[in-house]
Formats: sequence, structure tokens, C-alpha cells
Amino acid sequence: MRAVIFDWDGTLIDSEPNYSLADERFLARYGIPYSPEDKRRYIGGGSLDMMIDVKRRFGLAEPPEQLVRERGELYLRLALEKTELYPKMKSFLDRIKARGLPVAVASGSAPVALSRLSAKLGLNGVFDAVVSAEEVRLAKPAPDVFLEAARRLGREAGDCVVVEDSRYGVEAALAAGMRCIAVPYLTDPPLAEAFGRADLLFPGGMKTFSAEQAYAWIERLSL
Repeated sequence: MRAVIFDWDGTLIDSEPNYSLADERFLARYGIPYSPEDKRRYIGGGSLDMMIDVKRRFGLAEPPEQLVRERGELYLRLALEKTELYPKMKSFLDRIKARGLPVAVASGSAPVALSRLSAKLGLNGVFDAVVSAEEVRLAKPAPDVFLEAARRLGREAGDCVVVEDSRYGVEAALAAGMRCIAVPYLTDPPLAEAFGRADLLFPGGMKTFSAEQAYAWIERLSL
């Protein structure tokens, strides 16, 4: 392996509670109740795809792009108040950096959210490339965002490992021809079928993730 590409939300940072609260407040503006099933339905996907679906399901008149902006503004205000890195994932990232492998972020988040949260969390300059789904044609589960990250790193897809928490992300990584470490955010059984196709799976999610085990796996692939 010659590069590692990290998902952002739910993988490196504990952002999903903020997204859930932002979604609840956003949908309430339009008189739409928020349910846990909505969380499961959209986790790991792109914001525009989500709002196209919300508009279709609930017959909203506003264009999806406007809905994306409204929801994004709500989320960013919440995220800047409190967002934390997952300590074990940060330890894994530090090991990868110390080994000298290039690292990237490939995320469904908007560029402004990636930029401002990176600054808040002290991650500016850590990544060799940062790619938002808004910069490519199709969001996950399409492979576009991972392929663009590999291109910016100057690596072939087959030389990259992706670290992901969602089934859409795992599907996108595999579609890109990359290996995948899966650390599911939603761990209630049954796990989505895609997780079973990951190259390294921590079925209990972040609770069972081991930076040491994941790094040792990377080391074996890099020999």
C-alpha cells in the first residue's frame, strides 16, 4: 500500500450526533418529523443526493441546492461548537503519517465544513489532499471522490487503502478498486452486506477498532 484515504464524518470525527440534530431542526422547518430511520437512510451519502430524495419524498418546492445550503449552515454552527476527533483513529492516522505514507480525506461534507473543522481540530496541513463530494460528479456509493483523492495523491487506485464507517463508503471504495478498512458507525445487527466485503472489518465499530491492528495490517500490505 502506498496511500491511505480517510472518510471524514463518523470515521475521523464524531460528527454524526451534530448531523442528526441539524437534520431534525432542518426538517422541522418544513413540518417534517425526523426519525432514526432517516439517519440510517442517508448516513454516508452525499448531501445533494439526500436533499433530492427529501424533496421528492415530501413534495418540497425549494430546489435541492437551497436545501443543501440550509442544512449545511445548521450543521456547521453545531459542529463548530463541539466536534471531537476519535482518539483511536487519530492514533492510527499518526502512525500512518510517521511511516511516511501520503494521506487524504475523501468526504461527502462541503468544502467549507472540511476547511473550518480541520482548522478547529488542528488538522490543517496534516492531509496531502482533501476532496469533497461537491468537487466530483457523483457522491458515494459512486467511486468518484476516492478516485479523485488517489489522483491528487499521485497514486493508482490499487495502491490505496480506504478507511470508512458507512456502507455507501465501503461500496465506493470497492468500486474504485481500493482495499477497505471498515469501522461501521451503525453497529446494530445485521450489518449491511457491503461490510462483509471489506478487507478488514471491525464489526463493533469504533468500540472495537484497534489502531495497532489496523496499522499492522497496513504494514503487511506495504512490504
